[in-house]
Amino acid sequence: MKMSELSARSGVAIPTIKFYLREGLLRRGELTSRTQASYDDTHLRRLRLIRSLVEVAGLKLDVVKRVLAAVDDESRTRHEVLGTAHSSLSAPASPSVEDVKHARRLLAHWGWQVHTQSPLPAALACALRSLDSVGHPMNEEALDAYAAAAAAVAAVDVSELPADRTDAVETVVVGTLLREPVLLILRRMAQEARSARNE
Repeated sequence: MKMSELSARSGVAIPTIKFYLREGLLRRGELTSRTQASYDDTHLRRLRLIRSLVEVAGLKLDVVKRVLAAVDDESRTRHEVLGTAHSSLSAPASPSVEDVKHARRLLAHWGWQVHTQSPLPAALACALRSLDSVGHPMNEEALDAYAAAAAAVAAVDVSELPADRTDAVETVVVGTLLREPVLLILRRMAQEARSARNE
C-alpha cells in the first residue's frame, strides 16, 4: 500500500508517519520508485503499537524507542519484552532503601519474581509508605489478600496475551492502562455491596 493508504488505514497522519520513519520507530517501506515506497500489514501493526505507547500510555519518545527496541531484539524472551513494556508504564519512585527491601521481602513471601531493574517494587514501597504516613498502614493479612486478588487478575491477563511479541506488548500497554479503571470500579462496587450485606 502507499503511504496515503497506510495513513487512512492506521488513522495516523502522513506527517506523523514521516516523523516516525525519520526517528527510526517505523521501518522504511520497500522503494517502488525514487520518491515512493510500499508498505504492508507489518507497518500497520507497528503504527498501532506506537499509537498505543504514545496516545494511550502517554510515553515519551525515548521510552517508546526503548520499548520498540526490546520488541525488535530477537535475543530477548517474550517475558523480558513484556517486562520492558510494563516497566515503562510506571513513574519513577524514590523510596528509602529500607522501604524497597521491605517491598522485595513481600515479593519473596508471595513467590513473585520481578526483574531487578523494575521500578515496581519501589512504587509499591512508596505506596505502602504513604499509607503508613497517614496512619492507615496495611497489615500483613490485608497485603496477602490483595496479593492473592492481584495474582488471580494477573492469571486472566497473562492467559489472554497473544503469542506475537508486538501484539502482546500492545495488549500489555492498552490492557493495563484501560483495564485498571475497570478493576478499581469493580472494587468500589464490591465494597458497597459488601457493606450493604453487613448492614
